Amino acid sequence: MLDFNKALTATDFSFPGLREKYTGKVRDVYHFEDGTLILIATDRISAFDAPLSLPIPYKGELLNQIAAHFLRMAERIVPTWYRAMPDPAASAGIYHPPVPIEFIVRHYLCGHALRHYQAGHRTLAGQPLPDGLRPYDRLPEPILTPTIKATSGHDEDITPQQIIRSGIVDAPTWQRLEEAALRLFQQGSDYARQRGLILADTKYEFSLDPDGRPVLIDEVHTPDSSRYFYEDDYRAAQAEGRPPRQLSKEFIRQWLLREGIVTPGAHYDIIPITQEIAERLLTQYLAVYERLMGRPFTFSDRSRLTERIEQNITAYLATLQTPAA
Repeated sequence: MLDFNKALTATDFSFPGLREKYTGKVRDVYHFEDGTLILIATDRISAFDAPLSLPIPYKGELLNQIAAHFLRMAERIVPTWYRAMPDPAASAGIYHPPVPIEFIVRHYLCGHALRHYQAGHRTLAGQPLPDGLRPYDRLPEPILTPTIKATSGHDEDITPQQIIRSGIVDAPTWQRLEEAALRLFQQGSDYARQRGLILADTKYEFSLDPDGRPVLIDEVHTPDSSRYFYEDDYRAAQAEGRPPRQLSKEFIRQWLLREGIVTPGAHYDIIPITQEIAERLLTQYLAVYERLMGRPFTFSDRSRLTERIEQNITAYLATLQTPAA
């Protein structure tokens, strides 16, 4: 049985040089005066815009290590914010102010794109969608469908022309951002195919360096930011007219709906789950890790968890202050 005393639910560290701390839904973000950024992946978990009543021990470490793996891969294509993983639950890098756009690349008709298509629309964020598509069909080629943060509610679709006209970025910069997103998607798709998966869609976030060149920020190709299908199930699912099996954070939402724990359209301040459900969710996350990483997950020693994290991050920060020999 899970030992919930080993879950990381919050941190409150006072590191030297700390400028501010931000607490997100699942990550604690530490900003430093020298531009260093530390992201600590807690075991908090949310769905339907509400926290679940129990954390999932080790879930943060699982996702942090997947994100670090893909960020290191992404460096072959574009610079990233990431520099090191001082602790299994923490990543370190450099803060870069974000371009206020989410770069969503899609190669299959699912999620928001599917709902949009079923409503009768044949363009999405300025991208044409062919007639005659069925749910979960593969698109002729990957398309970039950017969104922008709405003043309230969900993000809103936006076209490249609107982005350029509004002055968010100029046309040459947009072209560089688009190229980076599509190249990263190709890399992620190739990696997924080697592991029997299909990368259906994903989200990227970018900053710009002083010369206007893209820098990848946040996470990349994790199950929290991407939707994967199992390749061996996809063709059968299409032939049978059913949704393909997914490997993504969607399994949490579908589980909660299937178990009757949440009702579509309802608002929750907190979603109650039992220890049994938390254990099953951890089993799902472990399966995600093993498929994407190609190896079993190593459970870290959590006997003095917050002390360990603090010591490891403090040691990493000290290396930044040590002159090179």
